[in-house]
Amino acid sequence: MAGRIETKLAELGITLPLPMAPIANYVPYVVSSNLVVISGQLPAIDGKVAITGKVSWGVSVDQGREAARLCFINLLVHLKAACSGDLDRVRRVVRLGGFIAAPSDFRDHALIMNGASDLAVSVFGEAGRHARTTIGVPSLPADAAVEVEGLFQIDY
Repeated sequence: MAGRIETKLAELGITLPLPMAPIANYVPYVVSSNLVVISGQLPAIDGKVAITGKVSWGVSVDQGREAARLCFINLLVHLKAACSGDLDRVRRVVRLGGFIAAPSDFRDHALIMNGASDLAVSVFGEAGRHARTTIGVPSLPADAAVEVEGLFQIDY
Protein backbone atom coordinates (compact mmCIF):
# COMPACT_ATOMS: atom_id res chain seq x y z
CA MET A 1 0.00 0.00 0.00
CA ALA A 2 1.40 3.39 -0.99
CA GLY A 3 2.09 5.87 1.78
CA ARG A 4 0.98 9.47 1.99
CA ILE A 5 4.02 10.87 0.14
CA GLU A 6 3.99 8.17 -2.55
CA THR A 7 0.29 8.96 -3.12
CA LYS A 8 1.09 12.67 -3.40
CA LEU A 9 3.84 11.94 -5.94
CA ALA A 10 1.40 9.89 -8.00
CA GLU A 11 -1.14 12.74 -7.87
CA LEU A 12 1.58 15.06 -9.19
CA GLY A 13 2.36 12.61 -11.99
CA ILE A 14 5.86 11.92 -10.65
CA THR A 15 7.50 8.53 -10.96
CA LEU A 16 10.85 8.34 -9.24
CA PRO A 17 13.56 7.46 -11.78
CA LEU A 18 16.59 5.25 -11.45
CA PRO A 19 19.29 7.08 -9.52
CA MET A 20 22.27 8.57 -11.30
CA ALA A 21 25.48 6.94 -10.12
CA PRO A 22 27.96 9.22 -8.35
CA ILE A 23 30.44 10.64 -10.86
CA ALA A 24 33.29 11.07 -8.36
CA ASN A 25 34.51 9.80 -4.98
CA TYR A 26 31.47 10.40 -2.74
CA VAL A 27 28.30 8.69 -1.56
CA PRO A 28 24.84 9.89 -2.63
CA TYR A 29 23.66 10.39 0.95
CA VAL A 30 24.64 10.14 4.60
CA VAL A 31 22.26 9.45 7.48
CA SER A 32 23.35 10.90 10.82
CA SER A 33 20.91 10.52 13.68
CA ASN A 34 17.62 11.92 12.36
CA LEU A 35 19.19 13.93 9.52
CA VAL A 36 19.79 12.92 5.92
CA VAL A 37 22.30 14.90 3.88
CA ILE A 38 21.97 14.27 0.16
CA SER A 39 24.80 15.10 -2.20
CA GLY A 40 24.17 17.52 -5.03
CA GLN A 41 21.88 16.06 -7.66
CA LEU A 42 21.84 16.98 -11.33
CA PRO A 43 18.78 17.33 -13.60
CA ALA A 44 18.97 13.73 -14.70
CA ILE A 45 16.36 11.43 -16.16
CA ASP A 46 17.12 7.72 -15.78
CA GLY A 47 20.77 8.38 -15.02
CA LYS A 48 21.52 10.86 -17.82
CA VAL A 49 21.77 14.64 -17.45
CA ALA A 50 18.78 16.04 -19.31
CA ILE A 51 19.34 19.81 -19.18
CA THR A 52 22.83 21.09 -19.90
CA GLY A 53 24.40 24.48 -20.53
CA LYS A 54 24.07 27.86 -18.90
CA VAL A 55 20.84 29.55 -17.91
CA SER A 56 20.26 32.56 -20.20
CA TRP A 57 22.89 31.27 -22.66
CA GLY A 58 20.91 28.55 -24.41
CA VAL A 59 18.90 27.44 -21.38
CA SER A 60 15.74 29.48 -20.74
CA VAL A 61 14.51 30.44 -17.27
CA ASP A 62 11.65 27.93 -17.70
CA GLN A 63 14.12 25.18 -18.64
CA GLY A 64 16.28 26.13 -15.66
CA ARG A 65 13.29 25.92 -13.34
CA GLU A 66 12.48 22.47 -14.79
CA ALA A 67 16.12 21.47 -14.23
CA ALA A 68 15.84 22.43 -10.54
CA ARG A 69 12.59 20.44 -10.32
CA LEU A 70 14.34 17.39 -11.81
CA CYS A 71 17.15 17.82 -9.30
CA PHE A 72 14.62 17.71 -6.45
CA ILE A 73 13.05 14.56 -7.91
CA ASN A 74 16.53 13.01 -7.86
CA LEU A 75 16.96 14.10 -4.25
CA LEU A 76 13.75 12.20 -3.51
CA VAL A 77 15.20 9.04 -5.08
CA HIS A 78 18.08 9.04 -2.59
CA LEU A 79 15.89 10.24 0.29
CA LYS A 80 13.63 7.25 -0.27
CA ALA A 81 16.65 4.93 -0.12
CA ALA A 82 17.87 6.65 3.05
CA CYS A 83 14.41 6.09 4.59
CA SER A 84 14.42 2.37 3.74
CA GLY A 85 11.79 2.98 1.08
CA ASP A 86 9.34 4.92 3.28
CA LEU A 87 9.12 8.62 2.40
CA ASP A 88 6.48 9.04 5.11
CA ARG A 89 9.43 9.04 7.56
CA VAL A 90 10.37 12.53 6.31
CA ARG A 91 9.45 15.12 8.93
CA ARG A 92 10.90 18.24 7.28
CA VAL A 93 12.83 19.56 4.34
CA VAL A 94 15.39 21.49 6.39
CA ARG A 95 17.54 23.10 3.70
CA LEU A 96 18.12 23.10 -0.04
CA GLY A 97 21.24 24.42 -1.70
CA GLY A 98 21.08 25.35 -5.35
CA PHE A 99 23.85 25.98 -7.86
CA ILE A 100 22.86 27.63 -11.12
CA ALA A 101 25.25 27.59 -14.08
CA ALA A 102 24.88 31.04 -15.59
CA PRO A 103 26.89 33.97 -16.90
CA SER A 104 28.03 36.62 -14.40
CA ASP A 105 25.33 39.10 -15.42
CA PHE A 106 22.44 36.68 -14.72
CA ARG A 107 20.33 37.83 -11.75
CA ASP A 108 17.30 35.52 -11.55
CA HIS A 109 18.85 32.56 -9.71
CA ALA A 110 15.96 32.51 -7.21
CA LEU A 111 13.42 31.98 -10.00
CA ILE A 112 15.36 28.93 -11.17
CA MET A 113 15.66 27.43 -7.68
CA ASN A 114 11.92 27.85 -7.16
CA GLY A 115 11.56 24.77 -9.40
CA ALA A 116 12.97 22.69 -6.53
CA SER A 117 11.43 24.69 -3.69
CA ASP A 118 7.93 24.70 -5.16
CA LEU A 119 8.05 20.94 -5.64
CA ALA A 120 9.27 20.43 -2.05
CA VAL A 121 6.19 22.27 -0.79
CA SER A 122 3.89 20.46 -3.23
CA VAL A 123 5.15 17.08 -2.02
CA PHE A 124 5.57 17.69 1.72
CA GLY A 125 3.16 20.57 2.39
CA GLU A 126 4.21 22.87 5.26
CA ALA A 127 7.00 20.42 6.14
CA GLY A 128 8.44 21.18 2.70
CA ARG A 129 9.12 24.84 3.55
CA HIS A 130 12.87 25.13 4.01
CA ALA A 131 15.89 27.35 4.39
CA ARG A 132 17.72 27.84 1.11
CA THR A 133 20.88 29.09 -0.49
CA THR A 134 21.08 29.72 -4.22
CA ILE A 135 24.26 30.77 -5.99
CA GLY A 136 25.42 31.24 -9.53
CA VAL A 137 28.45 29.32 -10.74
CA PRO A 138 30.43 29.34 -14.01
CA SER A 139 30.06 25.58 -14.58
CA LEU A 140 28.77 22.35 -13.06
CA PRO A 141 29.66 18.66 -13.45
CA ALA A 142 28.59 17.08 -16.76
CA ASP A 143 27.71 20.60 -18.01
CA ALA A 144 24.48 20.44 -15.96
CA ALA A 145 22.49 23.67 -15.86
CA VAL A 146 21.54 23.23 -12.19
CA GLU A 147 22.60 21.18 -9.16
CA VAL A 148 20.63 20.90 -5.91
CA GLU A 149 21.67 19.41 -2.56
CA GLY A 150 19.43 18.78 0.42
CA LEU A 151 19.16 18.31 4.17
CA PHE A 152 16.13 16.48 5.55
CA GLN A 153 14.86 15.56 9.01
CA ILE A 154 13.44 12.04 9.33
CA ASP A 155 11.93 9.80 11.99
CA TYR A 156 14.27 7.14 13.33
